[in-house]
Amino acid sequence: MSDQQQFIDPQDENKLIALRREKLSTIRAERVAFPNKFRRDSLAGDLQARYENATKEDLAEQGIRVSMAGRIMLNRGAFMEIQDMSGRIQLYLNRKVLSKAELKEIKTWDLGDIVGVKGILQRSGKGSLYVDMAQAQLLTKSLRPLPEKHKGLTDTEQRYRQRYVDLITNEESRNTFQVRSDIIHCIRDYFHSEGYMEVETPMLQVIPGGATAKPFITHHNALDMDMYLRIAPELYLKRTVVGGFEKVFEINRNFRNEGLSTRHNPEFTMLEFYQAYADYNDMMDHTEALLKKLAQDVIGKTTINYQGQTLDFGRPFARMSVFDAILHYNPDLKAADIDQIGPAKAVADKLGIEVKPTWGLGKIQIELFEATAEHKLINPTFITDYPTEVSPLSRKRDDNHFLTERFEFFVGGREVANGFSELNDPEDQAERFRQQMVEKNAGDDEAMHFDADYITALEYGLPPTAGEGIGIDRLVMLFTDAPSIRDVLLYPHMRPQT
Repeated sequence: MSDQQQFIDPQDENKLIALRREKLSTIRAERVAFPNKFRRDSLAGDLQARYENATKEDLAEQGIRVSMAGRIMLNRGAFMEIQDMSGRIQLYLNRKVLSKAELKEIKTWDLGDIVGVKGILQRSGKGSLYVDMAQAQLLTKSLRPLPEKHKGLTDTEQRYRQRYVDLITNEESRNTFQVRSDIIHCIRDYFHSEGYMEVETPMLQVIPGGATAKPFITHHNALDMDMYLRIAPELYLKRTVVGGFEKVFEINRNFRNEGLSTRHNPEFTMLEFYQAYADYNDMMDHTEALLKKLAQDVIGKTTINYQGQTLDFGRPFARMSVFDAILHYNPDLKAADIDQIGPAKAVADKLGIEVKPTWGLGKIQIELFEATAEHKLINPTFITDYPTEVSPLSRKRDDNHFLTERFEFFVGGREVANGFSELNDPEDQAERFRQQMVEKNAGDDEAMHFDADYITALEYGLPPTAGEGIGIDRLVMLFTDAPSIRDVLLYPHMRPQT
């Protein structure tokens, strides 16, 4: 039995590849092996939608001629099924119309081959739409058999490594990346409608900045100098605001030299946006409006299900300070337990948190929050008023310099966004950079460098500004109910196969 009639056991793969190569050799001897003159005028999904209500008699009367191309996914003899970027449609092998040469060629077709056909659109007695083939041509010979029909790529790691096969055989994976594309498109629509300008900033930087993270280091041969892959575009975007573009955004690729996990990939996609004459409250309002729009426009409703939990983007998002969140999710604690460094350290010790000698009260509070509260923030929640100690780029609150006008946004028990009123005091910023350098010299690989040019930019004058970064990969995870970030990255990083 030809492998065009069924999906083949992987144990026979080498034999089947050899057979397909023989077929390709014959094709090369007879004609152009990979022709590129065929042009289609119709997509399967479009036809299925357009003629959903057309009866068998309607189609027979109209005589609609179509030209289609796609990959063979099923072969039942007289009927085949091809798949294109929009969906699937059946083909009928009409022996009365097709030439002898075409019928001979069709007999050599295998599952996975890419073919072009022309014919009349019809509906079968069972109600399925199909193309009554009048012309047929092999466009691309597939040399490797597809995975078994009903199982597809069942090995999760193999799905990530061979995403191209996963996309061919797994409709759920294709839908995930369609949703990802729709989300990015919707984000751009939102910010353009709000008067923002999309800009691009350097991915290769002399000084990495804009976040606390360990960078990747590379080398520029012509300049004979080390450079860093971008960990965040923040400092360049704020330079742009200094230059007079008062509302800017960038959908950017960032690189951080950190471990792999279900939530972390060394390169990831972020949305960052900045607005002059705004504060962190405006950023929270934007976040709430954006996510409600994404849910409504992409999913079609403001409630989504994520890993068994219902998340509601239609109601006002909760807002709570770091300090209040610690107390709220630790009812046995009182304010006096965490408002001084001694008692707070004692609480951390009980929780098994190793407090480093360089940590102040603010850092300890953040560790307490992350250990006891963060994972409990299921419904959309803004956590506000982060300590200055852990917010080197944020503006201090006017009434309490221990805290900054900063928030992080959590949903589904994970952080999705980080925003704040920007620090636009150049002298204050320089002092905070110096403190970061102390921590870097003490061994903190993620502490920031001192960016003298950014200080110069601030000295020209950054207007009162607010900004935010939103993790697009984590957003897509939420909207596609994906448990791992690798499920929403077309080509996630993997350890080499041994």
